[in-house]
Amino acid sequence: MPTTVIIGGVAGGMSTATRLRRKDEQRRIIVIESSGYVSFANCGLPYHISGTIAERSSLLLQTPESLAARFNIDVRVNQRAIAIDRQRQEVTVRDDQGDTYLLNYDTLVLSPGAEPFLPDLPGIERSLTLRSVEDLDRIIDGIKDAQSVALIGGGFIGIEVAENLQKLGKKVTILEKTQQILSPLDPEMSAIVRRHIADNGVTVLTNASITAIGEKNIELSDGRTVLADAVITAIGVRPATELAETAGLDLGPLGGIAVDDQQRTSDPKIFAVGDVTEKPDAINGQPSLAPLAQSANRQGRLIADVIAGEDVARRPVLGTAIVGAFGLATGVVGWNEKRARSQGRDIRIIHLHPVQHAGYYPGASPIHLKLVVDANNDAILGAQAVGRDGVDKRIDVISTAMSAGISASRLADLELAYAPQFGSAKDPINMAGFIAENLVKGERNAQWYEVSDYLEQGWTLVDVRTPAEYEHGAIPGSMNLPLDDIRERYQELAGHKVLVHCQVGLRGHIAATLLQNLGFTDVVNLDGGYLTWSQGTCYQ
Repeated sequence: MPTTVIIGGVAGGMSTATRLRRKDEQRRIIVIESSGYVSFANCGLPYHISGTIAERSSLLLQTPESLAARFNIDVRVNQRAIAIDRQRQEVTVRDDQGDTYLLNYDTLVLSPGAEPFLPDLPGIERSLTLRSVEDLDRIIDGIKDAQSVALIGGGFIGIEVAENLQKLGKKVTILEKTQQILSPLDPEMSAIVRRHIADNGVTVLTNASITAIGEKNIELSDGRTVLADAVITAIGVRPATELAETAGLDLGPLGGIAVDDQQRTSDPKIFAVGDVTEKPDAINGQPSLAPLAQSANRQGRLIADVIAGEDVARRPVLGTAIVGAFGLATGVVGWNEKRARSQGRDIRIIHLHPVQHAGYYPGASPIHLKLVVDANNDAILGAQAVGRDGVDKRIDVISTAMSAGISASRLADLELAYAPQFGSAKDPINMAGFIAENLVKGERNAQWYEVSDYLEQGWTLVDVRTPAEYEHGAIPGSMNLPLDDIRERYQELAGHKVLVHCQVGLRGHIAATLLQNLGFTDVVNLDGGYLTWSQGTCYQ
C-alpha cells in the first residue's frame, strides 16, 4: 500500500488529503498537524473575537475523528515534523509527548503555511498574532480586561481585527508604518477606506514608525505614545520554509518553496502547497506570494490528482481578494497602478463612481471602481473597488474577464443580470468598458495627481459642475463653466488648452467631446472628476 504523508492541514493539506482519498482508496494517507486543529476556518477567526460568529465550534470544520470515519485518513494533531530524510524517504515526527518516531513515505506533501512576521522591537514578546485557533484563544484572553488595543499593521487582517475589537467597545488604534493602509490599493482608493474606518471610531496612524512596545503603550519615532493595554501584530506573513530548507529543497527568489507546474519541489517525491509556495503571477508569469485560501485549495486538489496519476497543471494567480470593515467592502484583483508603473508598463487608468444598482431604486450607494489597463493591448491588468454593496460581484466579474482574456473595452459588451434592485441597465462593469473604449479611440484623460502639472504647463482647468457644487468645494486654480452653458460661453476658452472636470467624470466626458466638436484640439478630461481628486489629496 503506497503512503502519502502530508505535513500541515487546514486549506492546502486537507484539500490534498480528502481529494486524494476520493481518487485512491488503496492508499495510506497520514496528516501531521502541529496545532490542535487540523481543519478550521482561519478566515473566520477575527469574527469570533467580537462574537459575530458566536460559537467557536462553528470555526472547526473537521476533526481527526470525522476525517477518519469519512475518509479513512490518519490525522495526528499536536505533532510536529522536525526533519526529512529525502534519501530514505523518511520524516522524523515529534509527538505530543515529546517522543520522536519515523514515518516512511512514497510521496510527501508540505503544507506548513506561513508564519506571522514579527518586527525586531523591544517588547515585541508582548504582542499577539492571529493565525490559528490557539492564537484566537490567546487574543480573547489577552484583551479581556484591556480598554485600549493597538494593532500593528494596516492590512486585511489588521482591519478585520480592528472592526471586531471596536465592536467590543475597545479603543482601537491601527499603526501603519507606510503612507497608507491596505497596500494592495492605490492611495486614492485606500483613503476611502481609511476615512470610513476613522468615522467608525478607529484611530488610524500612518507613517507610524514604532521604536518600542511598553507595558501599557507603544512608543513612536516622532515622540508620540499610543495607549495599548494589549498589542496585536498583523504586519503580514512569510512562508514557513524551515523544514524545506533543512531538507535541502530549493527556494524561489521571494523566499517561498519553488515548485513546478504540478506543485513538485526540487525533489520529485515531495510536493508543496499553499502559503509556503511561490506561485506564477497571472500578469507577467513571475513568482509571487499569494497567501490565499482559495489558491491553497486549488493547489491541494491538483496535487492529489497528480499523485493519482493525472496529467494536470496549475494556473497562475491573480490575487483576487476582498475585505469588509464596518459595512464597507474593499475588493482587489491583479496589479494596482503602483505595481504596473514600477514594472515599466504603459498604462491607462480608469476611475468611476457609479451606484451599485438603479439609482431610482431605494438603497442605491456608490461603488468606487478603478481599472488598470495596458495601453498597448487594452488588457486588464487589475482592478480595485470600494463600496457598501456590490463590490464582490464587480471584482469577480473582472477577475473572470481577466482569466478569459477579455479586454477592457469588451467589458462594455458583457451581458449582466439586470433588475433595479440588483444592477443597472448600464452596469458599472459596462460603464468601465465604455470609458476604456473611448480611450482606445483617442479620448484623453488625466489623473488626479497630474492636475498641478497641467496648471504649471499653462492649461486652463474648467469645472463644468453647477455653481452650487463649485461653491461647495473646488480644485484650486479652476474656473467654473457649467456644462449646460458651454455652447453659449465657449469663446471664453478660445486659444486655451483645456483640462475639464465634473464630480465623477461623466459630465467632464460630455464637455470634452462638446469642446472638441466646437474645434478645440487640446482637451483632456480629469479621470474620476473632483471626487477622485479629493480622495487622492485628502491624506497627502
